[in-house]
Amino acid sequence: MTSRTMTEPPASVLAAFRLTGAPHPLAGGQGQSFRVGNAVLKPVDNTEQAEWSASVFAGMTSSAEFRVPRPYRADDGTHVVAGWTAFEFMDGQEGPAGAWTTLIAAGRAFHQALRHLPRPDLLDRRRHPWAVADRVAWGEISSVAAAHTDGLLATLQELRRPVDAPSQLVHGDLTGNVLLHRGQPPAVIDFSPYWRPVGYAEAIVVADGLLYHHAEPELIDSVLPGRDGLQMLVRALIFRLATSAVFEVPNKTIPEEELARFARVTRLVKGRIHADQRFDT
Repeated sequence: MTSRTMTEPPASVLAAFRLTGAPHPLAGGQGQSFRVGNAVLKPVDNTEQAEWSASVFAGMTSSAEFRVPRPYRADDGTHVVAGWTAFEFMDGQEGPAGAWTTLIAAGRAFHQALRHLPRPDLLDRRRHPWAVADRVAWGEISSVAAAHTDGLLATLQELRRPVDAPSQLVHGDLTGNVLLHRGQPPAVIDFSPYWRPVGYAEAIVVADGLLYHHAEPELIDSVLPGRDGLQMLVRALIFRLATSAVFEVPNKTIPEEELARFARVTRLVKGRIHADQRFDT
């Protein structure tokens, strides 16, 4: 995965957002975010999506179930200045820290608030690795010219079956972007938009939990019950594995430790799917 050099937002950007004070680096935002007063500034790669996402958050109202940061507008009315956005700083601890019930509940309330919004055309123009991997997960791209996946990607694709669930705007990266606070509702930040079923967004959280956060298999039962739940999880695993593959440079393979994680969870999901099929017969 490529990384950027840490660069502070220039004074002209702070002035455009009417911010004063010295920028202080934050741990989040892939190491590229800075806090200035009550604002968090972050560089963006896609101005069109950043403007659109900021307008979505500007139109949302925090509730008892979740909070969202308010975007800053520059003097000219835009939300992006010289490749930077600014959002209200939100107190809270980055999840999941085992708080799966709280995280999923916040995601469901957030997605309920998005239900009325139409599909933006900009999703069709995205070519970043996550967008490519998402299309692979849903069979819109047959494969990726990518690193060796030890046959796991093909195995997961063979497990994929059709699902019948409506699509809407969803946040495709909730796991690390819900901030937990004892005295306030969880805060949903860093919107990663996709037009997919809500269950898919929740399946990505479950996949992340199983792969990286020591979640127990019972998380599948509580969040993704039934066959469609398992199918959403298959797609979520394809999404994460294909993303890792796309990010690898040519002639390099995904690290063995990463492949071992995916192999373990793939065996778990495959076993559950086969058990479900035997029960049906």
